[in-house]
Amino acid sequence: MSSVFSTKLRLYLDLIRWNRPAGWLLLLWPSLSALWLAAGGFPGWHLIVVFTVGTILMRSAGCCVNDVADREFDKHVKRTAQRPVTSGRISTREALLVGAVLALAAFGLVLTTNSVTIAWSFAALAVALVYPYAKRYVSMPQAVLGVAFSFGIPMAYAAVRADIPWQAWALLVGNLFWVLAYDTEYAMVDRDDDLRIGMKTSAITLGRYDVPAVLAFYVLYLLIWTGLVLPAALNSWAWWLGMAVAAAQVVWHGTLIKDRTREGCFKAFRLNHWVGFAVFVGVVLAVGP
Repeated sequence: MSSVFSTKLRLYLDLIRWNRPAGWLLLLWPSLSALWLAAGGFPGWHLIVVFTVGTILMRSAGCCVNDVADREFDKHVKRTAQRPVTSGRISTREALLVGAVLALAAFGLVLTTNSVTIAWSFAALAVALVYPYAKRYVSMPQAVLGVAFSFGIPMAYAAVRADIPWQAWALLVGNLFWVLAYDTEYAMVDRDDDLRIGMKTSAITLGRYDVPAVLAFYVLYLLIWTGLVLPAALNSWAWWLGMAVAAAQVVWHGTLIKDRTREGCFKAFRLNHWVGFAVFVGVVLAVGP
């Protein structure tokens, strides 16, 4: 019995990418940054815990839905062929049940905030559910992912202020460009497989302009956030320090993806959470008391 339980647990952990935390870190840093900006400093441990645990839970639930939606496509992609749902080791019903339990747990955390955050959580869930199917119909599905992966920003403002000002939506737009940058790098890894099976991605749509487009997306992200953070910064030097570290990583990523190798593009994607971390540290040091 213990052996069966252990095997099943390993499959579930593989399903939610537990050994690959980069996914939820990409979601976490913008959300925590927004908490600090909305509060004008430390937002309190309650909201930090809610958004950290909630981010992990929702990213894990998203993996379950994504793997069910993509199970027929993933069979033809070398990197994804052995995922638990694709390989048949976990049924689609079981994966969806796991995802539903995780999403309900995240919703339980949202219930400890306020009515505005609770209301917007349904919109966040809807966008997250739409994304896996956008890859069939939208030439730049990474833009849909950008909205999904950035929705923690307006929710953070709602949780702190019970209101979502225009700055929150502007930060979402800026963060969307970051998602376009790193998820295009991710799409560049699978471009050959995606072309063969008819999947739509930004890497395919951008074609030979993929590398300059990725770098342009990074620049737009950093410029938009700089324009929004600086007016609230008590210590502008700290923000510029964070930007310098983030920009240095962007230059490095440019060298990793310039030859469009699978290894280089995947490494750039996998380490992207450090860009978000640099921005987060810049926010904390810049707006803190």
